[in-house]
Amino acid sequence: MLRFRRMWGFLLVFSALAAGSALGKELKVEGRVLQFETPPFRLTLPVECQLIHTSSVENKEENSRTRSYLLAHWKKNQAEEIVIIQIADKTDPRAGPMVVPPLKPLSEKRLFSKGKRKRTGLEIDYLIQAMAWNPASSSLRPLKGKGVIVPSSWVLQGQFLFPYYGDHAVLVRYSKDVNSFGWKVSQEGKNWERESISGNERKTLEVFEKMFLEVIDSLRID
Repeated sequence: MLRFRRMWGFLLVFSALAAGSALGKELKVEGRVLQFETPPFRLTLPVECQLIHTSSVENKEENSRTRSYLLAHWKKNQAEEIVIIQIADKTDPRAGPMVVPPLKPLSEKRLFSKGKRKRTGLEIDYLIQAMAWNPASSSLRPLKGKGVIVPSSWVLQGQFLFPYYGDHAVLVRYSKDVNSFGWKVSQEGKNWERESISGNERKTLEVFEKMFLEVIDSLRID
């Protein structure tokens, strides 16, 4: 069995790789729809996002390759929504089926929901949490190259993960700035904890949860 520990450790080496242009051809962005060729599947995002960067890393000791895609939506040069998709591919056909670990939140006190959903015969693990973007993160550096500012603000993030019939695994991270929902919300971390969230923060979470689950339910296997 193959275990892709590195992929779930937020493996995002967005460097200038020769494979980048080829990876871009494996993904078509048509409005809000993302269409992947390998493995073949489609997702519909809440808003149109621009593909910013792609990268690929070989994990020879694990007989796998991890492809990463960074997409974003922004207004007035400031990021509002960021999508990171990672796809692990089995590179040795003789290896056993891919095994993926369960999702883990960054902080239990900011974990709002966690569960499973089934789509087109696949079992999908998901979670929703509050976190903060880190503008200095190497994974978000390509946005700076596009002139897009990543604010160091609180965001709501949804993650979902599913194995694709033993030969691939897909991890999607979708995050949205809490200040982009159209109403005033707290900037204090304690107000984004599961035990204390209320008022406009609770309203924001409910709207985000609906949006994120719709993304999962939009999954189509071609």
